[in-house]
Amino acid sequence: MFQPCRELKDSYHFTSNRLGFRNWIESDILPLASINADKETMRFFPSVQSEKQTREFISRMQKQFDQKNYCYFAVDLIETSSFIGFIGLSDQNYPSDFTPCTDIGWRLDKRYWFKGYATEGAAACITHAKTNLNLPEIYAVASQINKTSIRVMEKIGMQYLRNFEHPLLIKDERLKNCVLYTKI
Repeated sequence: MFQPCRELKDSYHFTSNRLGFRNWIESDILPLASINADKETMRFFPSVQSEKQTREFISRMQKQFDQKNYCYFAVDLIETSSFIGFIGLSDQNYPSDFTPCTDIGWRLDKRYWFKGYATEGAAACITHAKTNLNLPEIYAVASQINKTSIRVMEKIGMQYLRNFEHPLLIKDERLKNCVLYTKI
């Protein structure tokens, strides 16, 4: 089996069978910007994101990690040391009766879809949250039309709570109707 480069392997905060979870580095900007610019990948979001927005996102995640010891982690396929996207935990503070909260989320390069990485990674993040971070409850949100993400939520044992209109998507008729799941 191929061993990831030592420098990268040592930077993982935790791993699953196939994935390494780490904080963000400068070289992640362009690959994530490419993922964020892909219309198919971003079809359940209001729009694609620019490189500037990607840089701002990564900066927010780095700061959150420094403060909380978690974020939407940069994720590598361990076997090849390939960056494949992000999976992790992030604080959400938009106006809602369940916020502020810690949310689990993922976004992967479409070359890595339908291989079980999102499910494997999300399950590893739930375990990490419970075992190492002592987070009492984790939420997940997806537009009702995002059946793939909803399936991941169900596969990792999250429980459906309810449907709601997402306050940040209220003007987007296609995406505003969302589902809320939790894991205690």
